[in-house]
Amino acid sequence: MRRPSRPDAAAAYQRGDYATALRLIRPLAEQGNAGAQANLGVMYLNGQGVPQDYAAALAWYRKAADQGDANAQWRLGLMYNQGQGVPQNYAEAAKWFHLAADQRNAIAQIFVGQIYLNGQGVPQDYAEAVKWFRLAADQGYASG
Repeated sequence: MRRPSRPDAAAAYQRGDYATALRLIRPLAEQGNAGAQANLGVMYLNGQGVPQDYAAALAWYRKAADQGDANAQWRLGLMYNQGQGVPQNYAEAAKWFHLAADQRNAIAQIFVGQIYLNGQGVPQDYAEAVKWFRLAADQGYASG
């Protein structure tokens, strides 16, 4: 849970009390709170307080991503990049990574650098890869 949708939900999540976190997050997610939707996606992806369910994770990430939530966008990209619960689709992954990276999400910027480095879903372009790695590094992140 990166960005808490409620401080008490984040505290419950951090201490491993996923049932409480779920009880607090789900109503917010159902009301359209993008941060809560992204966090609920994480819980479904990892099976925390709910059975692991890639389809549910994908659905919650998409709801948040469609609202412009950068965290959900890069996570959605990762699901497409890795073929988790969806057919692997590098072009779709690249789309979501770019949307998050354009919002200065450093993790997404690293993924955009990787896709240009490897030519996954985009033409291989080392200069473009370096550009995105540099943007992430300027925020204190490095590709590892």
